[in-house]
Formats: sequence, structure tokens, C-alpha cells
Amino acid sequence: MDRIRDNELILDILERALIEDIGEQDITTEAIFSKDIFGIGKIIAKDSGIIAGLEVIENIFLIMDEELKFHPRFKDGSSVNNGDLIAVVAGNIASIVSAERVALNFLQRMSGIATLTSKFVEEVKGTGVKIYDTRKTVPGLRIFDKMAVKLGGGENHRFGLNDMFLIKENHIEAAGSITGAIEACLDFMDDQEQDFKIEVEVKNLDELSEVLNCGGVDIIMLDNFQVDHMIKAVQLINHRVEVEASGGINLENIKDVAATGVNRISIGALTHSPKALDISLLIER
Repeated sequence: MDRIRDNELILDILERALIEDIGEQDITTEAIFSKDIFGIGKIIAKDSGIIAGLEVIENIFLIMDEELKFHPRFKDGSSVNNGDLIAVVAGNIASIVSAERVALNFLQRMSGIATLTSKFVEEVKGTGVKIYDTRKTVPGLRIFDKMAVKLGGGENHRFGLNDMFLIKENHIEAAGSITGAIEACLDFMDDQEQDFKIEVEVKNLDELSEVLNCGGVDIIMLDNFQVDHMIKAVQLINHRVEVEASGGINLENIKDVAATGVNRISIGALTHSPKALDISLLIER
């Protein structure tokens, strides 16, 4: 829990989430619950999947009421089944109820992302291919989305635009060519006296040939390549740089993509289209 308690960004987001939900006061809870009623809240899985976000929701409950006690029954990244008791939170029932929706929103979304990620990871097991996320995350919640991907067995691509160069079609259009874009990035690093990885997105084998002639690139992304073209691309690259496949990849075709010899597969759906894991919180006095 310390890694979250020491992260001001995470705590600020959680505090603002509670303020957004409660506003000035939780009028229903204050009207019905006496402030001196104590009990427990049982957090129960109503679906099977990978649980993610327990450390996050522990902090939500503590921000709501520092006297609350959180007792997880599983670790983040563990598999849970329908009916499993995931965690218990004990203390003032009014505090538990007021924090319930915010806590479940984070836990359900993060667990949904982790569960979906784990399905993709399982499909490529034994191939050496790694599953990566993208920046297609909920604005302001990227740190949680990417945390959930890691808990599901995936890897994080760049967190932001400052992490590495990723040259895409609009950059190429602005630079006039792939060669021009790569040279601009290399010049930028020389001027800034900093070192970043360079990744280039290519849409066909002609663009791939231009990248290979330039040099200075660390990763080549094959964007929306058909499997047969992907095989040719991997052969042309011949282990000179890492190869990433992206675009149109799902659970039905990912094994075929992994078999082409790529090193990594990035999937936007991990964070832009996850199904939340069904989880409930039940109060006992």
C-alpha cells in the first residue's frame, strides 16, 4: 500500500473522485444511518476474473474515514471466482456506504482490464510475445488503467508523449517523409542531449524498407498488416529491431499474429473497451 500512499497523483485523483460523488454530503446515508453504527462491508465477486485495484480501494476507504480497517482476502492480480469474498472493510457503516460506489467503480474497471489482458496473455503463452497496452485510456485515469494491465500480465507502452518517440502518419506528413521524421528525432536528441527510443509506425512493406534504410530506430510497428505481409516484414527486419504488431488484433486472430515472429503486440481494446468485472459490496451490522 505504501507505493500508493506515497503517490500524490493517485491520492489526488482518489480524493477528487470522492468529492465528485459525495459533493457536500451523502444525504441519503446521513438521513438513514446513525453515525455510531459499526459493522462490516463484504466485497464479493459476482463474476470470475482477475482482481485488480485492491490497494487502490483501500486508500479510497481510508481517505473517506481513516478509522476504517481494510482486510483483503486476495492479492491484486489473483484469480477470483463468482461468489468469492474478495475483501472486508470494517468500521463506521455510514463511511463504508458513502465510499462504496467510488471504490467499486475503480475495482470493477481495473479488474475488467486485468481480466481482458490476462485472456490475451494466455493466448500467446509460450510464444515469447508480450502484450502491450496503448494510450487509449480514460483521460485522467491512465495510471490506474495501466496498473491494471500489468496486474493482468501485460506490459505498459509509453505512459505519455514524453517517454519515447513514436512516429506516426501525421508526423511523417509534417516531416515530408519517414526519413525526414527519423532525422528530426535524432537531431532533437542531439540538441537536447537526451536519449530516447524511436518507434516508427509503417503501413506497408515500402514504408518498412525506408525505415530499415535509415537506421537509428529501435522498434517498428506494423500497423494493420495482414498476416502474410507481417511474415514478410518480420523476415525483412531479420532481428535488427524489435517488431510490434498493432491494429485489428483480437482474441480470435492473436495466435496467428503471434506466430509471425513479432516481439510484441499492442492492443487498444485492453483499456478502451474492457467489460467491468461484476463486484458487489454488502453491509452487515
